[in-house]
Amino acid sequence: MATRILLAPGFWLGAWAWDEVVPVLRTRGHEVQALTLPGLDTADPHRLSATLENQAQAIIDAVPPGEAVVLVAHSGGAAPAYLAIDRAPDLFRRVIYVDSAPLPNGFVINSALDIAAREWPLPEWSRLEDEGNSLAGLDAAVLARFRERAVPQPASVAAAPLRLSDSAARLAVPATVICSSITADRVKKLRDNGAIATFTELARIDAEYLDLPTGHWPMWSKPKELAELIHTVADR
Repeated sequence: MATRILLAPGFWLGAWAWDEVVPVLRTRGHEVQALTLPGLDTADPHRLSATLENQAQAIIDAVPPGEAVVLVAHSGGAAPAYLAIDRAPDLFRRVIYVDSAPLPNGFVINSALDIAAREWPLPEWSRLEDEGNSLAGLDAAVLARFRERAVPQPASVAAAPLRLSDSAARLAVPATVICSSITADRVKKLRDNGAIATFTELARIDAEYLDLPTGHWPMWSKPKELAELIHTVADR
Protein backbone atom coordinates (compact mmCIF):
# COMPACT_ATOMS: atom_id res chain seq x y z
CA MET A 1 0.00 0.00 0.00
CA ALA A 2 1.35 3.44 -0.92
CA THR A 3 2.40 5.79 1.84
CA ARG A 4 0.45 9.04 1.87
CA ILE A 5 2.64 12.09 2.49
CA LEU A 6 1.50 15.62 3.29
CA LEU A 7 3.96 18.45 2.69
CA ALA A 8 3.54 21.65 4.73
CA PRO A 9 5.70 24.59 3.57
CA GLY A 10 7.30 27.26 5.69
CA PHE A 11 6.62 30.98 5.90
CA TRP A 12 5.83 32.94 2.71
CA LEU A 13 5.38 29.71 0.74
CA GLY A 14 2.57 27.73 -0.81
CA ALA A 15 2.28 24.23 -2.26
CA TRP A 16 4.47 25.38 -5.16
CA ALA A 17 7.51 25.31 -2.89
CA TRP A 18 7.53 21.50 -3.17
CA ASP A 19 7.26 21.33 -6.97
CA GLU A 20 10.65 19.63 -7.40
CA VAL A 21 10.15 17.21 -4.51
CA VAL A 22 6.66 15.91 -5.29
CA PRO A 23 7.43 14.12 -8.59
CA VAL A 24 10.41 12.30 -7.09
CA LEU A 25 8.28 11.02 -4.22
CA ARG A 26 5.55 9.95 -6.64
CA THR A 27 8.00 7.97 -8.73
CA ARG A 28 8.89 6.18 -5.50
CA GLY A 29 5.27 5.10 -5.19
CA HIS A 30 3.99 7.56 -2.61
CA GLU A 31 0.70 9.44 -2.70
CA VAL A 32 1.72 13.04 -2.13
CA GLN A 33 -0.17 16.24 -1.41
CA ALA A 34 1.57 19.59 -1.04
CA LEU A 35 -0.44 22.10 0.99
CA THR A 36 -0.98 25.83 0.80
CA LEU A 37 -1.88 26.70 4.37
CA PRO A 38 -4.59 29.26 5.24
CA GLY A 39 -3.21 32.77 4.99
CA LEU A 40 -0.84 31.97 2.12
CA ASP A 41 -3.32 31.96 -0.76
CA THR A 42 -3.46 35.40 -2.40
CA ALA A 43 -6.89 34.57 -3.82
CA ASP A 44 -8.36 34.30 -0.31
CA PRO A 45 -9.85 37.68 0.70
CA HIS A 46 -9.80 36.64 4.35
CA ARG A 47 -6.22 35.39 4.41
CA LEU A 48 -5.01 38.00 6.92
CA SER A 49 -7.41 36.55 9.47
CA ALA A 50 -5.75 33.12 9.36
CA THR A 51 -4.55 31.60 12.61
CA LEU A 52 -2.30 28.75 13.65
CA GLU A 53 -5.46 26.90 14.60
CA ASN A 54 -6.86 27.38 11.08
CA GLN A 55 -3.63 26.07 9.60
CA ALA A 56 -3.53 23.06 11.91
CA GLN A 57 -7.12 22.22 11.03
CA ALA A 58 -6.31 22.45 7.31
CA ILE A 59 -3.59 19.84 7.83
CA ILE A 60 -5.98 17.60 9.76
CA ASP A 61 -8.66 18.02 7.09
CA ALA A 62 -6.18 16.91 4.40
CA VAL A 63 -5.90 13.45 5.98
CA PRO A 64 -8.32 11.07 4.24
CA PRO A 65 -10.81 9.29 6.53
CA GLY A 66 -9.47 6.08 7.96
CA GLU A 67 -5.85 6.80 7.05
CA ALA A 68 -2.71 7.86 8.87
CA VAL A 69 -0.15 9.93 6.99
CA VAL A 70 3.46 11.02 7.09
CA LEU A 71 3.55 14.76 7.66
CA VAL A 72 6.54 16.77 6.41
CA ALA A 73 6.93 20.30 7.81
CA HIS A 74 9.47 22.87 6.67
CA SER A 75 10.62 25.85 8.75
CA GLY A 76 7.67 27.87 10.11
CA GLY A 77 5.30 25.15 8.95
CA ALA A 78 6.43 23.20 12.00
CA ALA A 79 4.16 25.25 14.28
CA PRO A 80 0.81 24.33 12.69
CA ALA A 81 2.11 20.82 11.98
CA TYR A 82 2.88 20.19 15.63
CA LEU A 83 -0.45 21.71 16.64
CA ALA A 84 -2.22 19.35 14.23
CA ILE A 85 -0.38 16.41 15.78
CA ASP A 86 -1.31 17.65 19.24
CA ARG A 87 -4.97 17.79 18.26
CA ALA A 88 -5.16 14.52 16.32
CA PRO A 89 -2.07 12.36 16.99
CA ASP A 90 -3.68 9.18 15.64
CA LEU A 91 -3.81 10.69 12.13
CA PHE A 92 -0.03 10.86 11.81
CA ARG A 93 2.19 7.80 11.53
CA ARG A 94 5.34 9.97 11.46
CA VAL A 95 6.36 13.61 11.27
CA ILE A 96 9.46 14.81 9.42
CA TYR A 97 10.78 18.26 10.29
CA VAL A 98 12.84 19.84 7.51
CA ASP A 99 15.32 22.34 8.98
CA SER A 100 12.77 22.89 11.72
CA ALA A 101 11.60 21.37 14.98
CA PRO A 102 8.48 20.92 17.09
CA LEU A 103 7.95 24.12 19.05
CA PRO A 104 7.09 24.41 22.76
CA ASN A 105 3.81 25.65 24.16
CA GLY A 106 3.60 29.43 24.10
CA PHE A 107 6.31 29.86 21.46
CA VAL A 108 5.96 32.90 19.18
CA ILE A 109 7.86 32.70 15.89
CA ASN A 110 8.26 36.47 15.49
CA SER A 111 7.72 38.14 18.85
CA ALA A 112 9.02 41.45 17.46
CA LEU A 113 6.26 41.65 14.86
CA ASP A 114 3.50 44.17 15.60
CA ILE A 115 0.29 42.22 15.08
CA ALA A 116 -1.38 45.50 14.07
CA ALA A 117 0.88 45.47 10.98
CA ARG A 118 -1.37 42.66 9.68
CA GLU A 119 1.38 40.94 7.67
CA TRP A 120 5.09 40.14 7.49
CA PRO A 121 6.57 40.40 3.99
CA LEU A 122 9.54 38.33 2.92
CA PRO A 123 12.59 40.19 4.35
CA GLU A 124 15.65 41.19 2.40
CA TRP A 125 18.14 38.38 1.81
CA SER A 126 20.78 39.89 4.08
CA ARG A 127 18.32 40.04 6.97
CA LEU A 128 17.23 36.46 6.47
CA GLU A 129 20.84 35.34 6.59
CA ASP A 130 21.56 37.49 9.65
CA GLU A 131 18.70 35.71 11.38
CA GLY A 132 20.20 32.31 10.60
CA ASN A 133 18.36 31.37 7.42
CA SER A 134 21.11 30.17 5.11
CA LEU A 135 20.66 30.78 1.37
CA ALA A 136 23.32 28.21 0.49
CA GLY A 137 22.64 26.43 -2.79
CA LEU A 138 20.16 28.98 -4.14
CA ASP A 139 21.15 30.74 -7.36
CA ALA A 140 19.84 34.05 -8.67
CA ALA A 141 17.01 32.43 -10.61
CA VAL A 142 15.72 30.56 -7.57
CA LEU A 143 15.93 33.65 -5.40
CA ALA A 144 14.06 35.67 -8.03
CA ARG A 145 11.27 33.07 -8.12
CA PHE A 146 11.13 33.02 -4.32
CA ARG A 147 10.83 36.82 -4.21
CA GLU A 148 8.21 36.88 -6.97
CA ARG A 149 5.97 34.17 -5.53
CA ALA A 150 6.40 34.81 -1.79
CA VAL A 151 3.19 35.76 0.03
CA PRO A 152 3.42 38.01 3.10
CA GLN A 153 2.87 35.95 6.23
CA PRO A 154 -0.20 36.99 8.23
CA ALA A 155 0.79 38.57 11.53
CA SER A 156 -2.09 36.64 13.07
CA VAL A 157 0.03 33.53 12.49
CA ALA A 158 3.61 34.76 12.81
CA ALA A 159 3.06 36.80 16.00
CA ALA A 160 0.66 34.44 17.74
CA PRO A 161 1.67 32.03 20.52
CA LEU A 162 1.45 28.30 19.85
CA ARG A 163 -1.13 26.83 22.22
CA LEU A 164 -0.71 23.11 22.86
CA SER A 165 -2.80 20.83 25.06
CA ASP A 166 -1.64 19.07 28.20
CA SER A 167 -1.82 15.71 26.43
CA ALA A 168 1.44 13.84 25.93
CA ALA A 169 0.06 11.80 23.02
CA ARG A 170 1.79 14.01 20.45
CA LEU A 171 5.16 13.07 21.94
CA ALA A 172 4.67 9.44 20.91
CA VAL A 173 4.34 10.18 17.19
CA PRO A 174 7.64 9.06 15.59
CA ALA A 175 9.69 12.08 14.54
CA THR A 176 12.62 12.69 12.21
CA VAL A 177 14.57 15.95 11.99
CA ILE A 178 16.35 16.63 8.69
CA CYS A 179 19.14 19.06 9.50
CA SER A 180 20.32 21.16 6.58
CA SER A 181 21.51 24.63 7.64
CA ILE A 182 22.52 23.36 11.10
CA THR A 183 24.19 20.00 11.61
CA ALA A 184 22.50 17.22 13.54
CA ASP A 185 25.22 17.34 16.18
CA ARG A 186 24.62 21.07 16.66
CA VAL A 187 20.87 20.59 16.93
CA LYS A 188 21.37 17.90 19.59
CA LYS A 189 23.63 20.21 21.60
CA LEU A 190 21.08 23.03 21.39
CA ARG A 191 18.38 20.56 22.43
CA ASP A 192 20.37 19.41 25.43
CA ASN A 193 21.55 22.78 26.75
CA GLY A 194 18.10 24.35 26.51
CA ALA A 195 19.51 27.74 25.59
CA ILE A 196 17.32 28.23 22.50
CA ALA A 197 13.59 27.70 22.88
CA THR A 198 13.26 26.53 19.27
CA PHE A 199 14.83 23.18 20.20
CA THR A 200 13.65 22.57 23.78
CA GLU A 201 10.64 20.46 22.78
CA LEU A 202 12.99 17.99 21.11
CA ALA A 203 14.21 17.00 24.58
CA ARG A 204 10.76 15.49 25.17
CA ILE A 205 10.72 13.48 21.93
CA ASP A 206 12.67 10.39 20.90
CA ALA A 207 13.50 11.79 17.45
CA GLU A 208 16.06 10.71 14.90
CA TYR A 209 18.38 13.25 13.26
CA LEU A 210 19.60 13.14 9.67
CA ASP A 211 22.06 15.50 7.99
CA LEU A 212 21.46 17.05 4.57
CA PRO A 213 24.15 19.75 4.33
CA THR A 214 22.81 22.76 2.41
CA GLY A 215 20.84 25.92 3.17
CA HIS A 216 17.47 26.52 4.82
CA TRP A 217 15.47 25.72 1.68
CA PRO A 218 16.64 22.20 0.68
CA MET A 219 13.52 21.66 -1.44
CA TRP A 220 15.21 24.03 -3.92
CA SER A 221 18.91 23.55 -3.28
CA LYS A 222 18.83 19.72 -3.02
CA PRO A 223 15.31 18.62 -4.00
CA LYS A 224 16.22 15.10 -5.14
CA GLU A 225 18.32 14.41 -2.08
CA LEU A 226 15.58 15.74 0.20
CA ALA A 227 12.96 13.63 -1.56
CA GLU A 228 15.10 10.51 -1.21
CA LEU A 229 15.51 11.13 2.52
CA ILE A 230 11.78 11.64 2.94
CA HIS A 231 11.16 8.46 0.95
CA THR A 232 13.58 6.45 3.06
CA VAL A 233 12.04 7.62 6.31
CA ALA A 234 8.42 7.44 5.16
CA ASP A 235 8.76 3.94 3.72
CA ARG A 236 9.77 2.29 6.96
